[in-house]
Amino acid sequence: MTAYSNVKQCLASMNGIEAQLSNFALNSQDEEAQQAFHKAMLLVGEVKKDLQKRITEMEFKEPQYKPS
Repeated sequence: MTAYSNVKQCLASMNGIEAQLSNFALNSQDEEAQQAFHKAMLLVGEVKKDLQKRITEMEFKEPQYKPS
């Protein structure tokens, strides 16, 4: 598997993690837990932005990775 594929797969996983954290935050009865899940979700969002930036860089530097 190429580095590009690994980064894309990681981004897809992070999307799932972000959705799970959001669900946990919404469904938790404990306000402290809600805040912790929400904070973690925001951190994952930042990581996702960094991964997307890296994917864009890879697509720019390696034309074979550009989406059709």
